[in-house]
Amino acid sequence: MNEILLKLDARTLEGKQVIKLRESGYVPSVVYGGQGKPISMQSPLVETAKVVRAAGKHTPINLMINGEKKLAIIKDIDLSPVGQKLRHIAFHTINVNDIITTEVPIVLIGQGESAAERAGLVILQAIEMIEIKAKPANLPESLELSIAHLETAEDRITVGDIKLPKGVEFADVDQDVELVIANVYEPSALQAANEAAGGEAEAEDAAKVEAENVEEGALADAKADSDSATQSDAETKK
Repeated sequence: MNEILLKLDARTLEGKQVIKLRESGYVPSVVYGGQGKPISMQSPLVETAKVVRAAGKHTPINLMINGEKKLAIIKDIDLSPVGQKLRHIAFHTINVNDIITTEVPIVLIGQGESAAERAGLVILQAIEMIEIKAKPANLPESLELSIAHLETAEDRITVGDIKLPKGVEFADVDQDVELVIANVYEPSALQAANEAAGGEAEAEDAAKVEAENVEEGALADAKADSDSATQSDAETKK
């Protein structure tokens, strides 16, 4: 894991004056952790935004405070409603031997390589993050899963397919390994789901439509069998 470093300086403005701090190109922050009180800090907006993009809330970073490195993670990020500009960050210092619980992204790789996609099927990801725990040095930036082996609409990828790196565990000891991360769908099911959802269909919408289609087909078959049986009884009575 590449080291992510951010230099913090003691905050020069507090309270309502923080607005002036932001206008001058700095982001106010607070550093929690340890035995002392939280400390108010600040850092340049451009450098801070790069660190936030690289680390998110799951990758440890090194804060340089008064010439001393402190390992930390980002606990909270406040963005402006308009423009999503950084307004405030809360850091929490950690120890190299601490067990950190955090969410990491699930990244699907091998797009376009599967037999399912070549056959015109669509693969949709239902879960994008999962909670894990590990020491800071073992925390992965993401968990990768290949979709290259998917072939039919019956195939899927579940949590059980994740190969956790050494020293990493699921945060939930009772993690449901059957939880579906990605499904394969017929385009017709997605189209029907999009029409039903007004163009904003999610993976579960498509699954619901697909299930309804199967159920309707089963009911139609059952009705046909029933009609056939009734007609047969009538002919027998004649």
